[in-house]
Amino acid sequence: MSMQQQAGASIDAPPHKRSLHGAVSNDIETACTETLTLGPFAHAKGAVQLPGSKSISNRVLLLAALAAGETRIHHLLDCEDTQMMRQALGMLGVPCVHEQESGACCVRGIYGHFPCTTPAALFLGNAGTVVRPLTAALAACGGGEYRLSGTDRMHQRPIGDLVTSLRSLGAVIEYAGEKGFLPLVVHPARLMLASPVCVRGETSSQFLTALLMILPYLPCTGGREKVIEVAGDLISKPYIDMTVALMAQFGVHLQREGYRRFMVPDGTRYCSPGEIRVEGDASSASYFLAAGAIGGGPVRVNGVGRASIQGDIAFARALAQMGAKVQTGDTWIQTGHAPLRAIDIDCGHIPDAAMTLAIVALFAQGTSTLRNIASWRVKETDRLAAMHAELCKLGADVEVGGDFLRITPPAHLKPNVQIRTYDDHRMAMCFSLVALRVPVIICDPACVRKTFPDYFQYFLTLVRP
Repeated sequence: MSMQQQAGASIDAPPHKRSLHGAVSNDIETACTETLTLGPFAHAKGAVQLPGSKSISNRVLLLAALAAGETRIHHLLDCEDTQMMRQALGMLGVPCVHEQESGACCVRGIYGHFPCTTPAALFLGNAGTVVRPLTAALAACGGGEYRLSGTDRMHQRPIGDLVTSLRSLGAVIEYAGEKGFLPLVVHPARLMLASPVCVRGETSSQFLTALLMILPYLPCTGGREKVIEVAGDLISKPYIDMTVALMAQFGVHLQREGYRRFMVPDGTRYCSPGEIRVEGDASSASYFLAAGAIGGGPVRVNGVGRASIQGDIAFARALAQMGAKVQTGDTWIQTGHAPLRAIDIDCGHIPDAAMTLAIVALFAQGTSTLRNIASWRVKETDRLAAMHAELCKLGADVEVGGDFLRITPPAHLKPNVQIRTYDDHRMAMCFSLVALRVPVIICDPACVRKTFPDYFQYFLTLVRP
């Protein structure tokens, strides 16, 4: 049986239960209980219909919950992070019902007041897109005592700047552990916006997103305009554009002065659009677009394109700067191979997709530098440290700084390297691309369940020996 036939024969198995050699391996040296061996592959070609965007899915779920009326959400991503949001909303009295016939998720909004006023303990995993906005929503729209906790790593990811901003509005939020981090206890309180609320923007744009999403439900003195001001440099600005665009679909149109000041008239409330469709995940698209650039292509992703509200479509422009052949339509992007050259790029606008660029740099001529990625340190793992360690294993010369990564590819990638994934879905997905040159062993491949449970099945449909 050829390698291609082996891939096809095992494609229906769960991703953490298969390898191209037909067996799951154990490796006690790195305490990795399961591995997935990929490659080597000589070519990548085909088309992928992308799953829904995680960032859009969780924002839409919460906006639908806060709105008046019923919202039917189509193409909602089903993954660990969105399941966390749906389960939390269900515990708060907002069931998210799957419609068998249409496949849509139906959410009946509560118009700014969560029904659950009894004490509730909400475990939210390692989902930043759930923890940060939901903390703000409970402070503004809850009437009970809520304990928010997550995984050990989520308890290491900062939330102090958001809590400080919420406390300035009158929120009563208690740290149940270390100051500035989960777990939190949110107590009943009446918030009031007497002057512009200020939030710091240099650690995570999710803090600003959280405040923007509750702004319509913040009472203010004198019926005035409600204002949020950003202190310091705001990172990941495209994610704020996404939040603003989705709020508009629920009837709240923010006025803004760049990324420094956001305003909404008093009396504005969310109203369901009735139906809404989640576009394909642009961050997930990066792996397949990179496969087309590295592996010859053409590879086309459907479900996201130049009409997208997601900032990570800028990844395609970065590939073009590196020499890849890139074509775009309103709802699709296609890549093909050309000699790739190194890039020096500010990645502050594409922090997640920038990880994929680090892998593409292994296939480019020259030294690539990824800048403005300090936020990697507070993601699902310390991604600066993790990327440095795993890239070096492959033979790359890697320099890491406070907010940059500099990568010089080796003359020949080392084969059969076991890649630690640190329980970080993006580590597993981006390092799978190494298989387009040499065999690579992905440790704990099931970690992709966080955002893309079927990633490896999708990947195997594109690659050829």
